[in-house]
Amino acid sequence: MSAMKELVKGTDRYTNYIDGGWEPSTVKEWLEVENPATGAIIASVPRGSEDDADRAVVAAYRAQPAWEATPPIERAELLKKLARLILENRERLAQVVIAEQGKPLQEARGEIEGAALYLSYAAEEARRITGDIIPSDNPDEQIWIQRVAHGVVIALTAWNYPAALMTRKIGPALIAGNTVVVKSHEGTPISALEIAQLADQAGFPAGVINVISGTGEGVGQALVKHPLARLVTLTGSVRAGKAVFRAGADDLKVLRLELGGKAPFIVGEDADVGAAVRAAVVSRFENCGQICICNERMYLHEKIADEFLDKFVRSVKALKVGDPTKLVDVGPKFSGPEVDKVEAMVDAATAAGAEVLTGGGRLTEGEFAKGHWFDPTVLRVNDNAMAIMQDEVFGPVVPVMTVTDFDEGLRLANESRYGLSAYVFTKDLRRMMRLVRELKFGEIYVNRGGGDVVHAHHAGMRDSGLGGEDGKYGLDGYFQKKTIYVNYA
Repeated sequence: MSAMKELVKGTDRYTNYIDGGWEPSTVKEWLEVENPATGAIIASVPRGSEDDADRAVVAAYRAQPAWEATPPIERAELLKKLARLILENRERLAQVVIAEQGKPLQEARGEIEGAALYLSYAAEEARRITGDIIPSDNPDEQIWIQRVAHGVVIALTAWNYPAALMTRKIGPALIAGNTVVVKSHEGTPISALEIAQLADQAGFPAGVINVISGTGEGVGQALVKHPLARLVTLTGSVRAGKAVFRAGADDLKVLRLELGGKAPFIVGEDADVGAAVRAAVVSRFENCGQICICNERMYLHEKIADEFLDKFVRSVKALKVGDPTKLVDVGPKFSGPEVDKVEAMVDAATAAGAEVLTGGGRLTEGEFAKGHWFDPTVLRVNDNAMAIMQDEVFGPVVPVMTVTDFDEGLRLANESRYGLSAYVFTKDLRRMMRLVRELKFGEIYVNRGGGDVVHAHHAGMRDSGLGGEDGKYGLDGYFQKKTIYVNYA
């Protein structure tokens, strides 16, 4: 057994957390972790191997029966202890998130608080793991329906919220009696390994939580295809979701896929324009626009479009971009390929006729000479079929269209292969009730900005995924049902 990390050439080199100990990979290859604000290499982690995946899954499989047999309230105590340890280490963990992911200081602190909240909420569900007793058609017989664990859960997380997405998955999985193997995105693996150290400190039994690193195509595929794994929960791209879907097909894995989004932001002529502008700015540019529920395209009623755009563009121009360790509004894009993608999308949109109202390109001068930076950008477009209106940007760019009435905004919003989140600003109750029925999105924000709560339900439609997270409905997905016919004649 080795230590969690060692210093190699001035940076931390981590090992995997398997079966209650820190274990080196069987392949001596490493993935470098880059600071997106500076381009500096801040750590390295194992590239991982199929053997690493096997050892982690086998450890989880062996630990699962005893963990499920542990009373839920005892499982909850360990989750609450881990939540406390995360909060006690809030500042250190926030700095880890800033260094590997790039989000500004206040947002990183919020992510760590959210990571603890997911665990404490899951712990609260310990006494609400209920089933049913129903009458049988046969005399002297009852039917019991119990909710039981699946077994080993594979948790694959995205790079935009590396700490919170880990606990969002392990909290409900563990309270349900499953054991877990976590693979964080290869670009942001440190948060998960640091939380694993706190889980070890909290006293979780060996094998209940395992964290390994590696690529999606390598270790990720090996985990999904492992015959002992039963449920796979992924937060990631549509491409990654389809790859997991294919990889899990042979063993009929249970899948929970939270994928991309292209959230419409509809502003009616009766809206509170000031409130809508404030919500639109935060809902687009928080975390540099790298949130699946972000405001990705806007539809403004023609009667308020000029007023809205004037206030919105001025607000976007006022956003402070810079060093995420400071109190700024917008940090860097996550990686070089990500900023390349955003630049290409903006260039294609302007070539197709989009008008740049502010921003429009990379930031490369002065403090932005290193790292991955893109100027907050607003584009005016007139065709809903343009790629910038249909493809997820996942960056600090938002296209805007003017519509003639509410019906047109509703129709254009639904013209999407995505179906995760949507925003609507209107004071008309009849319109609110229509959009509840007619907007084909899993999460709708009415007269407010984004930000889901831990006890609601977060789920998408169409290409935005399967299953869902959070609340009692999210927790239910981490159980399977067992029916027992009890005849006492």
